[in-house]
Amino acid sequence: TSTELKIHMRKHTGEKPYKCSECDYSCTNSSGLKVHERKHSGDIPYKCSECDYRCITSTKLKVHMRKHTGEKPYKCSECDYSCSTAKTLKLHTRTHTGEKPYKCHECDYRCTVSQSLKSHIRTRHTGEKPYKCNECNYRCTTSTELKIHMRKHTGEKPYKCSECDYSCTNSSGLKVHERKHSGDIPYKCSECDYRCTTSTKLKIHMRKHTGEKPYKCNECDYSCSIAKSLKLHIRT
Repeated sequence: TSTELKIHMRKHTGEKPYKCSECDYSCTNSSGLKVHERKHSGDIPYKCSECDYRCITSTKLKVHMRKHTGEKPYKCSECDYSCSTAKTLKLHTRTHTGEKPYKCHECDYRCTVSQSLKSHIRTRHTGEKPYKCNECNYRCTTSTELKIHMRKHTGEKPYKCSECDYSCTNSSGLKVHERKHSGDIPYKCSECDYRCTTSTKLKIHMRKHTGEKPYKCNECDYSCSIAKSLKLHIRT
């Protein structure tokens, strides 16, 4: 229709005649403004029939429902990867193209998603940890890290091994555990025959060769290679 074309043309002209009376938000059409105003009014009309999720648009609810149905309509043309949203597929295709549009201004780090860049800057440069646990003193750089940490308090362990009854709080922990079943031991010491399933274990092991003892007692001159040993020392 001519109305649809008129609205579409605003994407090219930049015209945004519909303005929010509560903030400086503006948009190209009345329906977009109506959805935005729900953020101010607290009106969240769309509710999931399977869980407590609520949202302000039918489109968001449709995407959410795919978590329950398992539907993954977006498929990669390069491999067998599929996902539930167009945005996720766009991010995935960058693994094939090598595109890394987000670049750090402090170093030569580049990445495929903006959130990874934000996490990098906080971890490597600013040291900012804006996410805080309300149960303990833990702080972290991303909401995902906080979500995983909170499982220590709730006891939730959603990642389950298909070979035994092991379960854990995050996907990387499950991946490491599964190596016990597969026999995959990818990390090898360059000084001896020691092999292990994680880079962290290898790093600790290497201290036997280097003599590094980064954990130091505040009460005496005792130092050791692992945090657990220092904890035991302090108790004595």
